[in-house]
Amino acid sequence: MKKLGRRHRPFFRICAIDGSQPRDGRVLEELGTYDPMIPDTDARAVLNGERIQHWLGVGAKPSDKVQVLIKKYGPEGTHLAQQQEALDRLAQARRRPEPPPAPEPVEDEAPAAEAEAPNAEAPAETEPPAEEPKTE
Repeated sequence: MKKLGRRHRPFFRICAIDGSQPRDGRVLEELGTYDPMIPDTDARAVLNGERIQHWLGVGAKPSDKVQVLIKKYGPEGTHLAQQQEALDRLAQARRRPEPPPAPEPVEDEAPAAEAEAPNAEAPAETEPPAEEPKTE
């Protein structure tokens, strides 16, 4: 597992590395990822099962923690169905939600109340008459 990320936000790549190389050094091939910050445990690991089988077939030895991940989420993993459900939920949560429908305009109740109530003195509209333009 090659550690990436920043302080308090770890992220790991599961890699095939030569035994003489340092943990975060040059890799032969990247085989998957592990993000411990994802809340749903089954969605944390994403592995390339075909390439993992290849490297195990040619004699690669996984670390103890990677062995556990391969057992759960590898090609014949015990948690594959749960992982797929968790990844679907994660993808659904990451999609942008549709904006809520616009609220319907609220009609003012005050004019309706004035129309219903009998009013003895109705205000007279005082608009000056429109003048026609003179043409000469």
